[in-house]
Amino acid sequence: MIRPVAASALLALVLTQQGEAQSSITARVAAQLIPLYTSVDPIPGGSTLDEFRVVQPVVMLHASALNDHLRFSGTLNLEGKTIPDGELAPGDWGEGFNDRRHPHTYAHELMISGVDLLGNLDGSARLSLSAGKGFVAFGTDDPMSRPPVRYPVNHHLAQILERAVAIAGFRAGPVIAEGSLFDGDEPERPDQWPLIKTGDEWRFGDSWALRLTVIPVRHLEVQGSRAKVHSPEHRPGAGTDAWKWDVSARYEGPVGNSKVYGLAEWARTEEADGFFVFRSFLTEGAWTVARHRPYFRLERTERPEDMRTIDPFRSVRPHLENSILGTTRWTLLTIGYGYGFSLAQGRLDVEPFTEGTFGNVKNVNGGLFDIESFYGKESVRSLSVGLRASWQLRGHRMGRYGALLDEVPNMMHEHQHDM
Repeated sequence: MIRPVAASALLALVLTQQGEAQSSITARVAAQLIPLYTSVDPIPGGSTLDEFRVVQPVVMLHASALNDHLRFSGTLNLEGKTIPDGELAPGDWGEGFNDRRHPHTYAHELMISGVDLLGNLDGSARLSLSAGKGFVAFGTDDPMSRPPVRYPVNHHLAQILERAVAIAGFRAGPVIAEGSLFDGDEPERPDQWPLIKTGDEWRFGDSWALRLTVIPVRHLEVQGSRAKVHSPEHRPGAGTDAWKWDVSARYEGPVGNSKVYGLAEWARTEEADGFFVFRSFLTEGAWTVARHRPYFRLERTERPEDMRTIDPFRSVRPHLENSILGTTRWTLLTIGYGYGFSLAQGRLDVEPFTEGTFGNVKNVNGGLFDIESFYGKESVRSLSVGLRASWQLRGHRMGRYGALLDEVPNMMHEHQHDM
């Protein structure tokens, strides 16, 4: 976590701007979980596998004080209990998992933000400072806030999360600029905290990210991000650095009597001074009419093939560059349909859904990794059936701090409420 002095300084700055003003504290608890049955063909080893899991079990607390100039975002993620061995997802990788999405840490977010710190001194512009454990201001929204339940292969190319992070953000009209300092190391298990310092070397502050977002018209966002992540998969800091780019355009708003969501994203990560390069292009969308929501994702993403352990779903960690056996490119189409409705006076949103993924995997630039011997074939398919249940989560965009996007709603969970 960020040292207490940083949080104290942030709180003092907010109090200075607010003077003697008094305001009530407001708080809202939100939650989500998804019981999910998934069938995958093939898995490592060439066979098929069916599983039932409870995924994305989260409880969130959002609180504000000082006339909304002080905000807190906290998320408890229980995936370490429900999916300790990961969630079946062909092509997914990161934090030592392959073809499974890894469980996130229990303390997924613990962020405090000072909002509009300069008040009227900067006119209609807004300055925010945020600190704690959470998402780095880089790339696109966490996949948990997006229509497909299946996480994309590019999750570790397009988002940087669960770090000790300090973020400065400034919005002037349609332009938002954010800068982050954070620790480069990724979590190794759900109960692990970010490594602030190792020996005499500081891990906090060894990595940085910049994100520029432009909102040319209402409901449309265009962003570009650049980051340097020091030794992400070697906790003490002896691994290679990752240099990352992410560019995207996102629309979420009404079209006639329906609601439309669309995202197009390009991402690139270089490791070992550019010796390894991983590229991704992704587009996804959803169309909501009454209670019906069809959605899709088309993705073409490259990932490293690391040396595996006895468990073929796991790779050797700490990860070093000489353990990469090759690069594979995953071209996957995900198609889903959800039927949403609300209960408890609109506070509980329920969406039964079905979702299928189809595609193939190819070798890129040679290497020792052989797809046919490892998977038995190059084609990929999976089918999932589940139920998304969320409590007071409507409008939430995980990983966005400082109220810089308050005017841009997320209609991920709104369609049930509008019936």
